[in-house]
Amino acid sequence: MSDGPDIVVVGGGNAALCAAMTAAEAGARVLILEAAPKPYRGGNSRHTRNFRCMHHGPLGPLVDSYTEEEYLADLLKVTGGETNQDLARLAIRTSEECLPWMVERGVRFQPSLSGTLSLGRTNAFFLGGGKSLVNAYYRTAEALGVAVRYEAEVTHLELDDDRIASVEYAWQDKTHRVAPRAVVVAAGGFQADLDWLARAWGPAARNFLIRGTPYNRGVVLADMLEQGVEQVGDPTQCHAVAIDGRAPKFDGGIVTRLDCVPFSIVVNKNAERFYDEGEDVWPKRYAIWGRLVAAQPDQVGYVITDSKAISLFMPSVFPPIVADTIEELATKLDLPSEKLRSTVKAFNAACGDDAQFHPTELDGVATTGITPAKTNWARPITKPPFYGYSLRTGVTFTYLGLKVDDHAQCSVGNRPVSNLWAAGETMAGSILGKGYLAGFGMTIGTVFGRIAGREAAAHANQ
Repeated sequence: MSDGPDIVVVGGGNAALCAAMTAAEAGARVLILEAAPKPYRGGNSRHTRNFRCMHHGPLGPLVDSYTEEEYLADLLKVTGGETNQDLARLAIRTSEECLPWMVERGVRFQPSLSGTLSLGRTNAFFLGGGKSLVNAYYRTAEALGVAVRYEAEVTHLELDDDRIASVEYAWQDKTHRVAPRAVVVAAGGFQADLDWLARAWGPAARNFLIRGTPYNRGVVLADMLEQGVEQVGDPTQCHAVAIDGRAPKFDGGIVTRLDCVPFSIVVNKNAERFYDEGEDVWPKRYAIWGRLVAAQPDQVGYVITDSKAISLFMPSVFPPIVADTIEELATKLDLPSEKLRSTVKAFNAACGDDAQFHPTELDGVATTGITPAKTNWARPITKPPFYGYSLRTGVTFTYLGLKVDDHAQCSVGNRPVSNLWAAGETMAGSILGKGYLAGFGMTIGTVFGRIAGREAAAHANQ
C-alpha cells in the first residue's frame, strides 16, 4: 500500500472488520490499525458467543420467528426506554440480513440452543465462539486485500474544521502519519483505563474487574471528544455483569460469567439479600448484576445455592465453594455465619409450593412476605451439599462514545465530520443508554460496521 490507504479503520474487532470488509468489497484500499498484538487481536469480540437477530420464520440456526416489535420491546425493557429508537430499529431491522452475510464471510453457527439460556429463537451462537468469528473475518479481509498492522496504537486523529486530515499512530517504535480519505473509528470504549473509570464511578471502580481486552483504553475516544466531536452516553453506564470474584483483573472473558443467580440467592458481605434474583430470564437480566454488586459494600456479592440447583446452569470455570452446612459455607466465604443462616432460613420460610418450578421459563414460583421478593424460581435452599461463589463487577465495555446518525457518521458543532464514521462499542451509547441485552453488542457492531464501511468507501471513491 505504497500510495497509502483510502480508508483507515481504527480497531480490530467485529465492527472494525465488518467495516473493513465492506469497504474493500466496494473497491477501497483499507488499512486496519489494531493496538493489540496478533494473538490478542479482535478486542472484546473474541470473547463473544452470539448474535441477536430478528427473523421472520426459521433462519439459519434460529427457530420460529423474532419480530422487530418483540426485539424492540426486549431492548426497551432492559434500557428502561433510554435508547435512540430510530437507531435501535435500524440495528434490529438490519440484523436479519446480517446473518447470511456473516455466513458468506466465513462465520459458522452451531445448532439452536435450548435450556436455561432460552435463546434458541433469538440468538445465533458462533461455532468456536467469538475468536472463531474474528479469525474468519481476518481471513476474509486479508483475501480482499485489507492490510493489517498489529501493535499499532492510534494516538491522534487531526480534526481540521469538519474533516479528519491525518491519523497518527505508534508502530514498531516509531510514530507514523497517514492521510486517508476516510476514517472509521471502531476502537471500543475506555473501560481498560482504570483512572478514567475511577473518575466516572469514584474509587469503587478500582475494585472492578475488566472482562474484556486490556487494549480498549479509550485513547482515540478521548482524542475525539477533546476536539469537540459530539458525544453520547453517560460515562457511568456500561455493560457490567457479575462475574466470578476469582477472575483475573483483565481479559477473563465470557467464561468468568456466572449463570447461577436465578436459581440461588445473592447476599452482600453482611449476608443480606439485596435484589430479586428471579426477576426475569437470565439473558434479559444478567447485565444488571454488575451494577447491583458495585453498589454493595466493597463491591462484592455472594451466591448461595444447593444441590437441587447445581445442575441447572452452565458449569463455572472455577469450581464452586462447597460445604455440608450453611454455617460451614459462610465460614469458607468469610461471611457472618449466624446472619447467613438466618437469611437462608427466612428465604426458605418465604418459599411456597414449587410444584410449578420450571427452570427455562418464567414460572411464577415466588416468595411471600420478604423483601426483596424472589418472583420466579423461588425454591428453598435445603439440600446439602451447599455451594457458594463470590461475585465482583466485571465491566465489558463503557457506553460513553461518539454520537452517530443513521449513516454511522460523526459530527462536530452540529455539522457532520465529512470523512469520519464510528461503529461498535465506540458508538454503542447511541443506542444503549443503560442496561444490556444478550448478543446485542454484536448486532450493533455488525450493522453499523457495515454501514460505516459502505459510507466510508462511497466517500473515498468519489
